[in-house]
Amino acid sequence: MTPTGNQGDHTSVRIQPGATIGVLGGGQLGRMLALDGLRMGYRFVTLDPSPDAPCAEAARHIQADFGDIEAAGRLASMSDVITYEFENVSLEVVEKLEQGAYLPQGGHLLHMTQHRLREKDALSKAGIPVAPYAKIESLAELEQQVALFGGQGVLKTATGGYDGKGQRMIRRQGDAEQAYKELSILGAELVLEAFIPFQLELSVIAARNSDGDIATFPVAENRHADHILHLSIVPARVPEAVQQEAERLARQIAEALDVVGLIAVEMFMTADNQLIVNELAPRPHNSGHYTMDACMTSQFEQHLRAICNLPLGDTTLRTPVVMVNLLGEHRKDMLQWLVEDDAVAEKLHVTPKLHWYGKSEALPKRKMGHINLLASDVESALQWVKQTNIWRNQ
Repeated sequence: MTPTGNQGDHTSVRIQPGATIGVLGGGQLGRMLALDGLRMGYRFVTLDPSPDAPCAEAARHIQADFGDIEAAGRLASMSDVITYEFENVSLEVVEKLEQGAYLPQGGHLLHMTQHRLREKDALSKAGIPVAPYAKIESLAELEQQVALFGGQGVLKTATGGYDGKGQRMIRRQGDAEQAYKELSILGAELVLEAFIPFQLELSVIAARNSDGDIATFPVAENRHADHILHLSIVPARVPEAVQQEAERLARQIAEALDVVGLIAVEMFMTADNQLIVNELAPRPHNSGHYTMDACMTSQFEQHLRAICNLPLGDTTLRTPVVMVNLLGEHRKDMLQWLVEDDAVAEKLHVTPKLHWYGKSEALPKRKMGHINLLASDVESALQWVKQTNIWRNQ
């Protein structure tokens, strides 16, 4: 979809190539952001506590904790604009930076998306469909609410959860006590969400710049394994009306929440093709990695365009694609595939594009890279996934 919005409603600062972009967080998202930005002519500096942060390969590196105010001040002094590459940075630092530096994503969006209850409240206020939910402060309250939700639900910590961490499925009333015991000791607020019997998980990446222009990327159909994204299929195999509604919801969220940068909107599709928004991420997202090879503009370039208030790029899908994640346990098989002739790809007319993040240690369940599979149709790409040995245990 081409960019939409109100061109020229007001004058906003534009950060042009040659400027320095500061990145709070030095993980793989920051690394891919910097690699695209270097091509565009920007310079980068990153703040991250890890001595071998992936982003540091493409940026000057301030090694410090995310809550280090003095280090954040150094980042600000070296940067013309600052962005965060994931939600678990310090909100205090972000709010402090806003006082004297240019951080167009803003602390308000981080404050909301760091906390599931605030996020659900904001979405509900904006008229976005979400699963029924309730704040939980005691076991008795949980048991009562589970009963109201039909005996099932998902208990989650309000903060800190990702890749399935900080949540427990309650499949029957008797599961409530154990779920509460396991999560309440973490000390975070708890929220119960009604269980939604969904058919598919979808996501849309939307971009919005300071001028209010909005662009959405094509809808991705996502599959998970052990609560971690396994692959994204684009175009999603859903009716055109569902794709249009998913993009419409993403645009509505970007506008209602005054997003600057990217917002990833994860959704459930029910059996009757209704969409329920599940979670938000105010940054580049794993399910948007397919854009790096399959779209006219990658999500990383688009994020930079948005925070620098440049015209948003064309989001047209150039080819069907399946993005498949590589975790620590896949490293050995990935390396074996890389050095051999890929007869499967040749037979299926699939073009694999490897993206490896340069992390120093390959740990189980740790995201180490991904492969974008370009093909004439997504079924051929999915066959490639099945016929290689890389993901044989999934």
